[in-house]
Amino acid sequence: MADYRTIRATDVTGARTAQIDEGLRAHMNKVYGTMSVGMLITALAAWAISGLAVTTEPTAYQIGANQYLTQFGYAIYGSPLKWLIMFAPLIFVFGFSAGLNRMSAATAQVVFYAFAAVMGLSLSSIFLVFTATSIAQVFLITAISFAGLSLYGYTTKKDLSGMGTFLMMGLIGLIVAMLINLFMQSSAMAFAISVIGVLIFAGLTAYDTQRIKTTYIQMAMHGDQEWLGKAAIMGALSLYLDFINMFMMLLSLFGNRN
Repeated sequence: MADYRTIRATDVTGARTAQIDEGLRAHMNKVYGTMSVGMLITALAAWAISGLAVTTEPTAYQIGANQYLTQFGYAIYGSPLKWLIMFAPLIFVFGFSAGLNRMSAATAQVVFYAFAAVMGLSLSSIFLVFTATSIAQVFLITAISFAGLSLYGYTTKKDLSGMGTFLMMGLIGLIVAMLINLFMQSSAMAFAISVIGVLIFAGLTAYDTQRIKTTYIQMAMHGDQEWLGKAAIMGALSLYLDFINMFMMLLSLFGNRN
């Protein structure tokens, strides 16, 4: 006959495991939901700002057939302000990460959405450079690829933590190469950056998804809901950046230019 204490321990362990699994699903739903809202804010901000920046009415700043920059458009795309706009998301991310511990989960979510709007401002110029059709097509390709890679990271039994150091080193090298190419303007280097960038952010998508899952499982036993709330925001930020960067790399490779 089975020992009562063994049966009871098994019941408690099974119940606790079921509770963690349920919490994990809710946690991942919050991560993906927050990321999706951020993506929507970015898309709407980029579209709205590009609409304010371009007009068919003749101005001093012609950029194409029957396309002219407004004064606002010239300020954000043609003046030195463009450099601030270009690097604003990077500055925002570093500031957000550094100040997260001093924020509540609710504040962190608001700051994330503000960051998504700033990213929309930074990315709005793609509507001037690429056709709307190719932007939509590349976005769809990115969404399908991202979903498959994130699903792999969530379900695989393989430990992807060993990829982290390699991917971060590759990311740092990629950023350095992009900064150098701002001045070199080499098309061959730009192509290489885009190809390598797609591979790096594809790997980061799977890696970050598994890391978010593993971190939740490790910390769920402590029951710190405030910390878990902030962890969900940071997880959403990680996956959001993976998606945005993979989209931009694919767009530079396959987008049709105006």
